[in-house]
Amino acid sequence: MTMPTMTCLTLAATQGAFKTVTVSERTAQALADGSWIPALAYIAAALAGLGALLTLVGLLLIYAERKIAAHFQCRVGPMRVGWHGILQTVADAIKLLLKEDVIPERADKAMHLLAPFLSMLATVMVLGVLPYSPILQITDINIGVLYVTAVSGFGVMGILLGGWSSNNKWSMVGAMRAGAQIISYEISATLALLVVVLFSGSLSLAEIVQSQDAGWWIWRAHGVGLVAFIIFVIAVTAEINRTPFDIPEGESELAAGFHTEYSGLRFSFFFLAEFINMFVVSAMAATLFLGGWMPFHIGTGGAFNGAMDLIPPVLWFFGKTSLVVFVIMWFRWTFPRLRVDQLMYLEWKVLLPIGFANLFAAALVVLYNLYPFAITAP
Repeated sequence: MTMPTMTCLTLAATQGAFKTVTVSERTAQALADGSWIPALAYIAAALAGLGALLTLVGLLLIYAERKIAAHFQCRVGPMRVGWHGILQTVADAIKLLLKEDVIPERADKAMHLLAPFLSMLATVMVLGVLPYSPILQITDINIGVLYVTAVSGFGVMGILLGGWSSNNKWSMVGAMRAGAQIISYEISATLALLVVVLFSGSLSLAEIVQSQDAGWWIWRAHGVGLVAFIIFVIAVTAEINRTPFDIPEGESELAAGFHTEYSGLRFSFFFLAEFINMFVVSAMAATLFLGGWMPFHIGTGGAFNGAMDLIPPVLWFFGKTSLVVFVIMWFRWTFPRLRVDQLMYLEWKVLLPIGFANLFAAALVVLYNLYPFAITAP
């Protein structure tokens, strides 16, 4: 690593006005300097980090889901495999790897094999653009919000293919439910995202985080930010098929829904994609509304703000993301599953009108300068 690069990273981590330095920028700088080995090292580190993140997040969230569910129900959860059952998820992963992989005789085998990988692919593509800290982001795209919205919607193709290719009526019904549900709620989620885009003046995720240096958009956007956050959390909970919106895999009606005919490793891909998607949408909520890796500040100075600055940005990011993940898990053990008609009513008759009205109000605030602080694009 060259001295200018080291200086840039140090400034990014210590100055009040953060400057995001992505892995792709460091790689491009190394190539421009003629340093092939550091460039290859950056690429290898990014791929290894992405793989480690997928594995650790999947294992930890599954374990956390079990323990949180247990405590909500006055149980203790996994306790036997490892300390407090910490290795139970690892044991389950090994079991799934060793299970027989069965494909229905009349299934479309090519599509049946492809579907789980499509579900995982969309998730991995989003993880690459999330800003985890000023120096931990693989790449920053100037249309990052649009990219995340488009790629996230691509994940439904895996569910549709999985249900259709299985040649099973329950799988097909579950896939059709998932398609209708995800496409419907994606509209409300996008309307909520546009509120933040209006106030920040940018589609770049890194610039949206930097625009919250003077305050997080959940409270700094004069009410419309809070409404947009609530709409976004409800909509993305439906998009990732979490209770109370888990009708695509409603076991009381459809056996296991779209993945009824999946077993072994390919079933684990669908299962893992659900938890990784929960992390992704929680990370997006933290990035857009809760300041991302920005610390929590009160006012413009003082000992409290100085103490908050001592906490590494990456811990702020994962802490905020974990809070949103906990709220989504809380939903599962609080609300009963909705019927199909109730689910569609909530989107088209409740969330969508509120989302449009909230976006219109946000546009008026920005257009007519109806706020006591300056908002400029970074």
